[in-house]
Parts: sequence; C-alpha cells; structure tokens
Amino acid sequence: MEKLLPPIPTKRYFTIGEVGELCDVKPHVLRYWEQEFTQLRPVKRRGNRRYYQHHEVLMIRRISDLLYSQGFTISGARNQLQELLQSQREGRKNGQHTADDLEMPLNEEHHSESNEKRPMGGYPSPQISFHGGEMSDSEWVSLRRELFEIRELLAL
Repeated sequence: MEKLLPPIPTKRYFTIGEVGELCDVKPHVLRYWEQEFTQLRPVKRRGNRRYYQHHEVLMIRRISDLLYSQGFTISGARNQLQELLQSQREGRKNGQHTADDLEMPLNEEHHSESNEKRPMGGYPSPQISFHGGEMSDSEWVSLRRELFEIRELLAL
C-alpha cells in the first residue's frame, strides 16, 4: 500500500529535514541523490546548508516513485528523468506546455540561445532566451523576483 505524502507548502525554500519529511526520504539519501541526479541542485548557504525549491521537492518525489514504487535502479531512474526532460524540451520548442513544465526549471541551454539584448531597468540584460524566443513580460517579472530572492539569501 502506497503511503500518502503530505501536500507541499507554498514557500520558496525548504531545508533538507523538511524535504525528507515531505518526500519520506532520509537526509543522507537526499545528499546521495544529489550526486547521482544532476537535476538536483539545492541552493547551499553558510555551513553548506541545503535549501531546496518547490520544483526540486517535486523531482525528489518523482525520483522516489521511480526507485521505490516502480522498481527502477538509480541508472534507470536517471534515464527516465532524462527522457522526461527531453520530451519537455521538445514540447517547449513546439510551443506545447505541460503542467510539469511549470514545475521544472529551465536548463542552462536556454540561457545562451539568443544574441538579442533587452533593456531592464536601464541596463542591458544578459543574453537570455526562453522557449527559443524573446522573454515575455511575465517571464521578466518572474526572473526579477527570483533574482531579488537570491540577493536576499546572499545577504544573510
């Protein structure tokens, strides 16, 4: 019988202990999975403390399901995640979006596709391209909000 996991609270960052409780996975297993699954990259602050974002909690739940419920090996689960990310990338290129796209971060490849610059706050923006084209206003707002949150984290 599958154990029901608690709902994920609406907060930006989760400690490794919180993620362990939300995903029913011990912290040492999460640290190991970071080495095995390159998609897991929690923010690390002073003292090497890990802070996971919502999309990483979802990915950990997906990894846990692949390993514990579906019986995949680490290598098999890694391949499954790669296939999922590849299909999402292809869907984005074709203008299709799934609910998972909203939960998964864009990979680095999306940050170097365009040579166009767009002013933001009077300063030239870095060369960023989402979905193979220019960023929408909502994407700029989201990016700006995330950068402010990162700045706050770095100030601590």
